[in-house]
Amino acid sequence: MNARTSTVAIHSTTVGAELSALARDYQRMETTLEWLLENFESQPPLKTIAARAGLTPYHFQRIFSRWVGLSPKKFVQFLSLQQAKRCLDASENVLDAAFGAGLSGAGRLHDLFVTLEAVTPGEYRRRGAGLSIRYGYHPSPFGECLLLTTERGICGLAFVTSGDRDGVFRSLIRGFERASLTEDARGTATLAERIFRPRRGAQTPEPLKALVRGSRFQVKVWEALLMVPPGSVVSYAELARRAQRPDAVRAVAGASAANAVAYLIPCHRAIRKSGLLGGYRWGTPRKLAMLSREAVQARLTPVDESSLPQLLMP
Repeated sequence: MNARTSTVAIHSTTVGAELSALARDYQRMETTLEWLLENFESQPPLKTIAARAGLTPYHFQRIFSRWVGLSPKKFVQFLSLQQAKRCLDASENVLDAAFGAGLSGAGRLHDLFVTLEAVTPGEYRRRGAGLSIRYGYHPSPFGECLLLTTERGICGLAFVTSGDRDGVFRSLIRGFERASLTEDARGTATLAERIFRPRRGAQTPEPLKALVRGSRFQVKVWEALLMVPPGSVVSYAELARRAQRPDAVRAVAGASAANAVAYLIPCHRAIRKSGLLGGYRWGTPRKLAMLSREAVQARLTPVDESSLPQLLMP
């Protein structure tokens, strides 16, 4: 093993341990996030929030701050409808620039650059026949996830809820029932690490490819979502306009819900025009968790907590 290979192996081991720790933190935080979404208006003190998580205030603050990137007190202060609307307004200029550059624009500075390939109508009808899919379960900052990939790209990414691996597996292979399926957690681990722990400052890697199965309109919505940068949000109405279907807000929300490649195709960045968070296929607390972490990471040093997205549950 040469020095470079050794360094990569050590990095992979370290990243795997970090993701496992973050996954455990998320499991502790999930029910607390749900409770905060319902009770933030009373501005609950740290002691009360920590008790909901079954932890001492000291340990809760330490875990919460490590996981989301800011203190519980600051987090609670940001859960307001007025601030959510300001966040939507602040995102407009960023979105104009991103959509102007397009999917392959040189100005895109995302840590994850994702390209889409849609299955052909014939492949759609064959439901995966002739396709080889490898899959594996992996830790992530948002709990355990299931990752499906082919030679042509990632075709599924979802989060395991309530420990129901079988349920999430059945959901993801829908439409690919005739494919050859092989469990390969070791082989898919590198992809999971690249998705959830990209190496900042490293040479820009090749784009991550996603193989999607959907209607022409759904693919158009997913492509529009790819142009919403981390740390920004977009309303379903604005997304419909960007997809050149301003009258199809409900259809856009439906396309977002049908997205089978969670996080990479960032349907979590779509919220309601009113500033309400809206639903999410893998749980509203997880959607809030993703937006909060992205907002912190988009502002590396120093963290400008006053500019984080502030979002409400419907």
